[in-house]
Amino acid sequence: MTTTLPAPAPLTGFHLYDTTLRDGSQQEGLTLSVADKLAVARHLDELGVTYIEGGWPGAVPRDTEFFARAGEELTLRHARLAAFGATRKAGVRVEDDPQVAALVDSGAPTITLVAKSDLRHVTGALRTTAEENLAMVRDTVAHLVGLGREVFLDAEHFFDGFRHEPEHATAVMTAAHEAGASVLVLCDTNGGMLPHQVTEVIEELRTRLEQAGAGAARLGVHTHNDSGCAVANALTAVRAGITHVQGCVNGYGERTGNADLVTLLADLQLRMGMELVPAHVLEETTRIAHAIGEIVNMPVGTRAPYVGASAFAHKAGLHASAIRVDPDLYQHIDPQRVGNDMRMIISDMAGRASIELKGRELGFDLTGEGELLSRLAATVKQREASGYSYEAADASFELLLLDELGQVPSYSTVESWRATSQRGRDGTLESEATVKLHGDGDGPHERKVAIAEGNGPVNALDLALRSALRERHPEVDDFELRDFKVRILDAQHGTDATVRVLVRTSGRGLEFQTVGVGPNVIEASWEAIYDAYTYGLYKSGV
Repeated sequence: MTTTLPAPAPLTGFHLYDTTLRDGSQQEGLTLSVADKLAVARHLDELGVTYIEGGWPGAVPRDTEFFARAGEELTLRHARLAAFGATRKAGVRVEDDPQVAALVDSGAPTITLVAKSDLRHVTGALRTTAEENLAMVRDTVAHLVGLGREVFLDAEHFFDGFRHEPEHATAVMTAAHEAGASVLVLCDTNGGMLPHQVTEVIEELRTRLEQAGAGAARLGVHTHNDSGCAVANALTAVRAGITHVQGCVNGYGERTGNADLVTLLADLQLRMGMELVPAHVLEETTRIAHAIGEIVNMPVGTRAPYVGASAFAHKAGLHASAIRVDPDLYQHIDPQRVGNDMRMIISDMAGRASIELKGRELGFDLTGEGELLSRLAATVKQREASGYSYEAADASFELLLLDELGQVPSYSTVESWRATSQRGRDGTLESEATVKLHGDGDGPHERKVAIAEGNGPVNALDLALRSALRERHPEVDDFELRDFKVRILDAQHGTDATVRVLVRTSGRGLEFQTVGVGPNVIEASWEAIYDAYTYGLYKSGV
């Protein structure tokens, strides 16, 4: 026999309801272990969300385990844990439905029930009647409320269902409200609504609920991004009086994703004036968004609003000139309010103002250095015209700046290098590289010759250079080439085309990109790799 518990006090303020652990994990290529889910939940609590939907216990074994472990391992300071599940099955007593029992056994203080609100789904997917669907909603909500749980109702396909047949959609909401549901969530499950349609539906629904005696019902919204309007639709719903918004961090979710809860939080607080979290918490937004991206192995997009690497990046020279006078002229908020920062991108569009601001960003005061800035701007434009891309390679730009200042570090003088590949007798490809260099400070006859075999000529070159540098600079072993991108710049020349190589390197607490350009991929790779070790040693204080 199940004991009736005292009902938890309902949270009366505005709800930020996160469903990353359930709806977000339905994204293609995104799989979360129980340990992942626990780690993400801790970050969500840091972000200040009101509810964390942990999953569907009873239907997904991993989610059942999550709730079991959460009771022992998860201490939430701000958020309340919610379990997701369905109303009882058609023709089954609620007390006998095993999945309803699993929701109770999860121990979650809040339970979010999904119910059909589109009559077409009731008759076509559930294969039951409108009356039985209402009974399923009423029975399950009342049962769980009677056991002391806070209950929300997610009305699946609500907007489409209301536009098709508003009577049944309204009846579902009324039944849930009368049975004790705290929030009635309007779901744009197919993600096809536009903002003006959301407003129209909410306004008409409120009229119908008032006529049915359920005018006091609290409404929420759950939007998907299939029309590209998930965030806009959620904000529109808030404008229409809704006080419970569901979404996923970084916009994760099935198909094109759910409303991005990070963007929603920033929009609601910074653009609409709602005080949802303390300012110091909002300043952690970028860090938390990226930390969750690393856990789920879905990094934050560079162009993500507020928290992306490009969210406050400026490339055009006109922008730079204005920003030097007042950063607010080309930024809608101060990026530090969400823990991000302004970046100046150096490209062939860069003028003296861009380079001065970029230098300041890198720690160089170039104020009043007009001649130097003009020289640098001309060099950048010439090198970008020949194929370099400094907007993607800050490390190479800093080396270029140091060179113009006469401060470029030199750790060796290269005598020669070569790389070869040949097919061996057993049919395997053998790649070998030789690097000859003089370490700075060595005598004229003290040269280093290193030979290395690798998985291809570029890898062999990397290993040989590392070996040649290692004796004088063992720090090179702390660096790892993490990514390698090749682009053909003038494809009409075929195999004779100029090549650009971008190399991403990490180590000793650093992560940076260098660029190389040449008539072939080996020469371009050598330049990018050599610059990577030079920059890494320089930034390490060697």
